[in-house]
Amino acid sequence: MRPTIWHKENFCQLLQKKFSGQLIITVSNREPYIHYHGGNEIKCQAAVGGVTSALDPAMRAINGVWIAHGGGDADRETVTSQNKLMVPPDDPLYTLKRVWLKEKDFRGYYHGFSNQALWPLCHSAYVPPVFDRSHWNKYKKVNNIFARNILGEAQGRKAVVFIQDYHFSLLPRMIKKTNPAATLAQFWHIPWPHSQKLRICPWHEEILDGLLGNDLLGFHTSIHCHNFLDAASSLKGAKVDYKNGEITWKGRMTRVRPFPISVDFEQLSQDMQKDEVEEEFKRLKDRLGIKDEIIIISIDRVDYTKGIPQRMLALNRFLCDYPEYKEKLVLIQTGTPSRTDIPSYENLGQEIIRLTEWINQKHGSETWKPVITLPGPLLPLTLTALEGKADICIISSLDDGMNLVAKEYVASHVNNEGVLLLSSFTGAAKELKHSIKINPFAPDLFAKAIKDAIEMPAAEKRRRMKGDRDIIRKNNIYKWAADIFLELSRPR
Repeated sequence: MRPTIWHKENFCQLLQKKFSGQLIITVSNREPYIHYHGGNEIKCQAAVGGVTSALDPAMRAINGVWIAHGGGDADRETVTSQNKLMVPPDDPLYTLKRVWLKEKDFRGYYHGFSNQALWPLCHSAYVPPVFDRSHWNKYKKVNNIFARNILGEAQGRKAVVFIQDYHFSLLPRMIKKTNPAATLAQFWHIPWPHSQKLRICPWHEEILDGLLGNDLLGFHTSIHCHNFLDAASSLKGAKVDYKNGEITWKGRMTRVRPFPISVDFEQLSQDMQKDEVEEEFKRLKDRLGIKDEIIIISIDRVDYTKGIPQRMLALNRFLCDYPEYKEKLVLIQTGTPSRTDIPSYENLGQEIIRLTEWINQKHGSETWKPVITLPGPLLPLTLTALEGKADICIISSLDDGMNLVAKEYVASHVNNEGVLLLSSFTGAAKELKHSIKINPFAPDLFAKAIKDAIEMPAAEKRRRMKGDRDIIRKNNIYKWAADIFLELSRPR
C-alpha cells in the first residue's frame, strides 16, 4: 500500500525493498558535490536542485554510485586513482565517480549540441536550433565516454541505471548493446517537441533509437509523452501502443510515462520558519532601499525560454495603464547568467539590460525605480527569504517543462499568503490550479493580471495559496522519485 505522503525515509525503504542487492547508478551532467579552491583551502559545495535533494538521500541509503562530469576546479585533487570519492564529505555513504572531458569535447557536447540544438529544438521559444555536425560528433563521443564509465561500474553486477536529461539521449542504446540485462530509466527534464518539429533535426532517428534503449522513459506531462509516442511511430518497424504508453522497437519494449517533478515541500516549509530568514529579508530590503512597496519577484536563469523581456513589457504596460501604482511596488528581477558564450544568450542579456534601463527611466523618479536587478546565483538564505516573503511571484516562461521556482514559492509561503502569476506554458500550470494564469505574449492581459494579484482580497489569497500548498505537499519530490522506481519495479 502506497503511503499518503512520501518522504526521505519511506522512499529509501522502497528502494531497499524493491532493489535490494542491485547496484543503482545515477547519471547526470552535473555532479551532486563540487570541489573548488576557496582561498588557501579546498571547499565542497552541494549542488542545488530538486533532483539532488531527492536522489542524494536515496544514494546514501543504498550505497549507490553517482556518475557525473567533474567540473569543479579542485575536483581532480579530491578523487582516487579511479576518479572516485565517497560523499557526502561530512558522512560518506555512497560513491561519486567523476568523468573528465576535454574542453573542446565539453564545449561541443554541452554548449554545442545539447544547448544550441536540443534545447531550442525542444522549446517553443523561437530561437532556431543549430545543427552542427562537429557538435553532434562531440555529443556522440561524450555519450560514449559516459557509457564506458557506466559499464565499467556495472560489470558483473545487476544494475539499475537512472539517466538524467537531454545530455544523454544516445546513452541508453550504447549501454544496452553491451549489457542487455541492465535496467535503464531516463527522465527528460525539458519538453518533448511535436513530431513534425523533431524531424528538422538531421539525427532525430538516432536520438529516438538511443532513447528507446530505456526500459522506462519519463516526461513531466502527458502531452510530452504523447509527442514522443508520435515521434516513435515514424520509425519503420516500431509498434506504438498509445493506450498503454508502450513502444516496441528492435525486439524490446519501452514504457513512456508522465512524472511531474516537484520540490521538497517539508524542507522548504521548515527553512522558511527559521529566525534568520526574517532577518535576511530585512537586511535585503534595507540594502535595496525598499520601504513599504509591494514586492514582486522573478527568479530565473537568464534564458530565452523564461520570457524575461515579455515580463518587462508587461510591467511597462501595467505602469502605463495603472499609473496610480507608481512608487507603490517594485519588481526584484533576479537572473543567474547562463551559457553566455552562446550568441542568443549574450544578446538576451543585453536586451534585458536595455529594457530595465528604459522602464526605470520612463517610469522611475529620483527616489524610486520600478525594477531592481539582483544578479544571481543567490545565497540559499537570500533565496529562501525572497521566495517566502515576496507579495507576488511572476513566472512568465514561454515554454517550460515544469518550473520549480513556482513550486518553491508556494511551498515557502507557510502563512498561506502571496500570489503566484504563472505562465500557462509551464508544466507547473497543470498542477497549480489556484495560481493566476498568464499569457506572456499578451502584455495587456498580463498587466491586468498583475493588477488583479495586487487587489486580490486577503481571504482569496489564503484560499488559493492553501489549495496549491496542499497539492505540492502530496506531490512532492519524493513522490516523483518513488513513482519512477515503482514503475521500474513492475514486471515487464
